[in-house]
Amino acid sequence: MRVNINKLTFGYTQKLIINDLSFSLASGDFLTIVGKNGSGKSTFIRCLLKLVKIPNSMIYLDDIDINDIKYFRNIGYVPQKDNFNYEFPITVSEILTSFYVKKKDELFETIVNRLELTKIMNENINNLSGGQIQRIFIARALLTKPKLLILDEPTVGVDVENMKAVYQILKELKNEKITIILISHDLKFVDGLTDYYLFLDDSLSYSFKKAGEK
Repeated sequence: MRVNINKLTFGYTQKLIINDLSFSLASGDFLTIVGKNGSGKSTFIRCLLKLVKIPNSMIYLDDIDINDIKYFRNIGYVPQKDNFNYEFPITVSEILTSFYVKKKDELFETIVNRLELTKIMNENINNLSGGQIQRIFIARALLTKPKLLILDEPTVGVDVENMKAVYQILKELKNEKITIILISHDLKFVDGLTDYYLFLDDSLSYSFKKAGEK
């Protein structure tokens, strides 16, 4: 999925968060967004997902203004783990099947096996490690058959072994030409994965650079 950001400007009340942001991604590109807290990283994702209202002609997906898209299809989103209510007792199977209406068809089984979730399908999510939870969220996102996958800090609270697993999953998805946008503070993790970096600053400036570019 192609992504075109055209002079995106957004703020809350009288405070600007993003100002005159422009860049483009081709289908299959991998973008890493970097910046301090408050620099606009999550706000940008909210704009991209239409969770906030933006003016026309600022964000295009496959050359279509997002304000002309009634229902998002083929867009997967992996939120920060902190955005999930872990006090609610629910199993891995219930999380995935409540989201995926077809329930346990070939695609479902393929993704569950690919992310090595078979053995924990009946586990309560409260009993799982940070890495296991991230794999569940990635599985949920993949059930949308994404052409664009958005991940918000997927390595936070993840141990080294599971971080390797998440890296391998993202590498495979990149090879499948899925466009990936990932927020991360861990530049070592995305080394060898990312094609571009978007550096955001709380002073409303930004820098869009190709990987390896100084």
